[in-house]
Amino acid sequence: MRRRHFFSLVGAAAVRPAAGNAQQRKAPTIGVLVVGAPGSEEFWRLFREDMRELGYIEGQSIRYEFRSDQGQTSRLPELAAELVRLNVDLIVTWYTPPAQAAKRATREIPIVMALAGNPVETGLVESLDRPGGNITGMAGAAAELSSKTVELIRELLPSAHRIVALANAPDPFSKPFVEYIRKGGVATGMTVDAKMIRDTEELEAAFREMANERPDAVIVQPSLPRRRAAELAVRHRIPAVSVIHGFVEEGGLMTYAPSEVEIYRRAASIVDRILKGAKPAQLPVEQPTKFELLINMKTAKALGLTISPAFLARADVVIE
Repeated sequence: MRRRHFFSLVGAAAVRPAAGNAQQRKAPTIGVLVVGAPGSEEFWRLFREDMRELGYIEGQSIRYEFRSDQGQTSRLPELAAELVRLNVDLIVTWYTPPAQAAKRATREIPIVMALAGNPVETGLVESLDRPGGNITGMAGAAAELSSKTVELIRELLPSAHRIVALANAPDPFSKPFVEYIRKGGVATGMTVDAKMIRDTEELEAAFREMANERPDAVIVQPSLPRRRAAELAVRHRIPAVSVIHGFVEEGGLMTYAPSEVEIYRRAASIVDRILKGAKPAQLPVEQPTKFELLINMKTAKALGLTISPAFLARADVVIE
């Protein structure tokens, strides 16, 4: 059986000189705005490494102002406004709610989405080819992957007939997230129930309800507290899957997701182009091209599930 395991990136052995004559001019300041969901630490680590590989040395040729909502999305408008007051040269956002907050805060400062779900449907850009305005970056394709994930649940659990879409109501991405899961349900003949979480404190109550309703699986929206969702799913013996890379590391059963390494590398490249003079409106929003299937066998065993060797053989990463 072919199994590839997680690996960690190491810092670049050598750093090329910073772009242009950065040492002879004021180092640009990048504002970084993220939600507090687990995974932002990995984004922050990989993005800074990618910027170093492009020649930007932190504290010398680049400066960062990092802001996290610490799990309280209501703080995002205030944090975005703070970055604007600091007069940063560019804002990088991670996930849809920070991108929305940054867009509302400024029409002048360039914004690069390091990851955002369906930016056209959520109103972030006019189109992928011609984003318009001051925002561009990477689309996560998570809504479309949600539909594909329903198909994978059917393959993973052949007897499954009812699933729950666990959505983060304040996140504008929640609507396309649920819509695509329902499309997947129609295609596979499975019933889909949507359960909207309006506050992270509602998460435990939602899983208690599901424990009584006994769905065959739950698909967790990435901007929810994924680690806590994975823990609750195991406690209540509900197979939980998602469309973000780190979910299986946090205890989720399965993920089908874009490669985060690729997404953040390309986001850093877009930042580099803008710092060198490109206009966001003229840079198409890019989409991921590499996708990975990840399975957590430890969680499968805790849930009492048997996964077929044929399905396991398709996995890019198996956690044991």
